[in-house]
Formats: sequence, structure tokens, C-alpha cells
Amino acid sequence: MVSRTGMLKALPEPVRQYMVVTMAYWSFTITDGALRMLVLLYFHQLGYTPVELALLFVLYELCGVVCNLVGGWLGARFGLHRTLFAGMLLQIVALLMLTVPDVWLSVVYVMLAQGLSGIAKDLNKMSAKSSVKLLVPAGQSGQLFRWVAALTGSKNALKGVGFFVGSLLLATLGFRGGMLAMALWIAFFLVLSLYWLRTGIGQSRVKAPFLEVLSKSRGVNVLSAARFFLFGARDIWFVVAVPVFLYGVLGWSHIQTGTFMALWVIGYGAAQAFAPALVRLGPDDALRKGRSAVALWGLLLAGSPLLIALALHQAWPVGPSLVIGLAIFGILFAVNSAVHSWLILEYARDEGAALDVGFYYMANAAGRLVGTLLSGLSFQLYGMTGTLLVAAGFVGVAALLALALPASRD
Repeated sequence: MVSRTGMLKALPEPVRQYMVVTMAYWSFTITDGALRMLVLLYFHQLGYTPVELALLFVLYELCGVVCNLVGGWLGARFGLHRTLFAGMLLQIVALLMLTVPDVWLSVVYVMLAQGLSGIAKDLNKMSAKSSVKLLVPAGQSGQLFRWVAALTGSKNALKGVGFFVGSLLLATLGFRGGMLAMALWIAFFLVLSLYWLRTGIGQSRVKAPFLEVLSKSRGVNVLSAARFFLFGARDIWFVVAVPVFLYGVLGWSHIQTGTFMALWVIGYGAAQAFAPALVRLGPDDALRKGRSAVALWGLLLAGSPLLIALALHQAWPVGPSLVIGLAIFGILFAVNSAVHSWLILEYARDEGAALDVGFYYMANAAGRLVGTLLSGLSFQLYGMTGTLLVAAGFVGVAALLALALPASRD
């Protein structure tokens, strides 16, 4: 009987490396989602306001901006395997920082731990997605789209699992026990990745100067601007407004709130994985078709928060209106995100792809930073309806920017 190790070694090299990268990405993602839910629910339980809760995640997102800008350069210079391992190690440190007694858990201390986790997350994400670009043969747009959609979709589904795991850990092991359990989980998969992942992935033959982190490609720049508004729109309602609304206004329990957030992200991830079946990108004129698809699906997405806001304004049943509306938003957002993730790899340079991908995800993190701040602020000032209107405006800008994307790689 062939052992599992033997079966893995028998696979083609690109497939085997794709599986190892995906395994590392999956293991990290579960802790990323669980950490967010643990921090959000635990500190809301302690009486933090929506703005204070948003501040706990500000350094997480801000560090993501800097990390993506620098991380692509580090990946190109030292290899994506090293940045992947560094991300997992930093996540372990961040989780262990939060196992201290309550008296140490000031806003500043938690922000610092979250900031470290933000660096870890974006090192991990940039490394995984850049690796896929290098593992797919040139000219295989369809295969690249499928692999990226599968990686990103499965990641988001598992992040949803992480939300549920976080609420479950809080209810069973408590805040500190949950952090310790997740640190041990990441450590196990870090050891496996060190053994299986080959070295040198994504390491540029020519050492790029640091200023190369600023993209000179029109396609990358325009798509990055669209990504800023797309993910800003999601986090405007996602980070603070909806979970606090469900728990604090509708009276849902921690488990119910965590389960809804988990199911939303799992459904979003599943829809993202199936995006290639909804958006057909053949070998001919793929970039032009992708540009049209992301603009069309973006305009459709902009309508969903408007419909939810209208339902709340008309005093329709709040719970069903919010749940159904956000489910529609999740499906449309998933298709947009999947096409975006494919487009950046198409626009990215073959030599130094990590630089372009890092710049793009820097814009993604900047959008999430702004969205996080607006989530607490808009909800505290204008309630759920106002928050959804702001989110709709952000999506509309993202869709209009997509119309300016070039039809060919610069």
C-alpha cells in the first residue's frame, strides 16, 4: 500500500507545491477568522463602544498596508517560502501575546498584538497568491483563474469556519485558552510546511531596488484603486456594524452571531470558488472579458446594500431583511473578488510578480483600514441604514474604476 507521503511525492511538482501552499494558507486562515471573532465578542462583552472596537483592528489593517507594500519586495528578494513561514511564526507570537491576564489587555496592548497579526496575515496571503502565479504555466489564463478561485474561495470559506471556531472557543475554553489552542495549531502546520515546501519560490534572479514596490503598470494601479473601494465597502458593514447590531440590537447570542458571520463567509467562499463557472474567460481576449465582467458584477453588487437599506427604512422584518440581503451581497461580492484576484495575476509581471501582487494587496489592506474606521463611526453616528448607504457608495466607485482597466497588460 502506497503511503500518503508517497502519494504526495508522486504528484507533479506544481500540483504538490500548490497543495502545500494551500495547506499553509488554510491553517492560518482559520486562526485569522477565529482571532477576529474572539477579540470582537470578548471586548464588546466588556463594554467597548463600536468606535473603540474598530480601533482594536486599526493597527491590524494599518500594518497590513505597510506589510503588503514591503512584503512583495521581501518575497521577490528572499523567496516566497520565507515570507510564508515568517507570517505563520508571527501569528503564533501574536496569539501568545493575548494569553496574558486581563489587567494587561489594554486597548494599546491589544492593538499591538492585532498589528502583529495583520503583518502575519498579509505576509501569508501575499506569499500564497504570488506562488500560484509562478506555479501555473504562462498563457494558461483559464487554469490560473480556476486555481486562484479555488485557493481564495476555500480560504474565505475557512475564514468563516474560523468565525464559528472563535465564538466556540470563547464559550468553551475562554479567551486565553482559545488563543493558546490556536497558537499550537499554527505551530503544527508551520513544521509541516517547513518540511514540504521547496525553497526559492518567487525569488527574483535580479535583486530589485526597494522603489520597485511602487507599480508602474496602469492595469495594476487602476485595479488596486478598485480593490481599495471594493474591500472598503465590505468592511464598512462587516467589521463592527453587523456583529454589534446582531448581538447588541437584535439580542443574538455570541454563538448565534459567530455562526451567522461564519456561514456568510463560508457561503461567500463557496461562491468565489465557483466563480469560473459564472464568468467564462477563454484563452482569447481574456483581459477584455475580465474587465467587462468586473464592471458589470460591481454595478450589480452596488444595488444590494441599497436594497437592504430600503428594507430597513420601510420597517420590513429586520432579521430576515438583513440575512437575505447580506446573502445576496456575499454571492455578488464573491464573483467580484474572484475576478479581481485573477486580474491582478494577469496584469502582474512574470519576473517579480510578488512586487505587483504586494502593491495590489497593499491597496486591499488600505481599503480595509478605511472600512474598519467607517464601520464603527458610521454605525455609531447613523445606524445600520446609514452604514449600508456608505458601503453602496464605495462599491459604485469600485465598479466605475473597473471601466478604466486596460484591455492588455502594459
